[in-house]
Amino acid sequence: MRVGVLALQGDVREHAVVVRRLGAEVVEVRSRASFSDVDALILPGGESTTMGLLLDKSGLRPAVEEWTRSQRPTLGTCAGLVLLANEVEDGRPDQHPLGGLDVVVRRNGHGRQRYSFETTVACDELGSPFDAVFIRAPRITSVGHDVEVLGRLEGEDFEPVIVSQGGLIGCAFHPELAGDDRLHGLLLERAEAALA
Repeated sequence: MRVGVLALQGDVREHAVVVRRLGAEVVEVRSRASFSDVDALILPGGESTTMGLLLDKSGLRPAVEEWTRSQRPTLGTCAGLVLLANEVEDGRPDQHPLGGLDVVVRRNGHGRQRYSFETTVACDELGSPFDAVFIRAPRITSVGHDVEVLGRLEGEDFEPVIVSQGGLIGCAFHPELAGDDRLHGLLLERAEAALA
């Protein structure tokens, strides 16, 4: 199993550590050639606007966009969720998400860096709560009817923070920093099913 990690910007190393721990091979995706033979893709946290610009500059956008819009196995965390979303509420005029995941997100919806926090996410669908690290995290403000909510912030609104559609998994926080490999494991399961 070969898992590509978009390696243009962001926390690439942390995702690579988790993927290797789960027994899969990591491919750092920086060009179309490095993206040509992967079974799954991770869009890491980082800065979504910068990542979008680098996707254009590297020439990777058409291939990655075709991948996500086909809902092939992909995990997008934090900024990666912003890239996966069909719509970004507060994006810059030159910011164009890759799309594929029928959600609307607000970049930095939980506030700037100083408002970063750790909490527990309720996710019965994954078996038990998830310890989650939110850093300048996006907020999912709307979910399409074909999108499954896998995890929610506990509280009044039970805000969705882990969502899934087809082979896509979007996550508003950084699972790679919490020591919980379940979302990466779910990505690998979806990739194996797609290969079968």
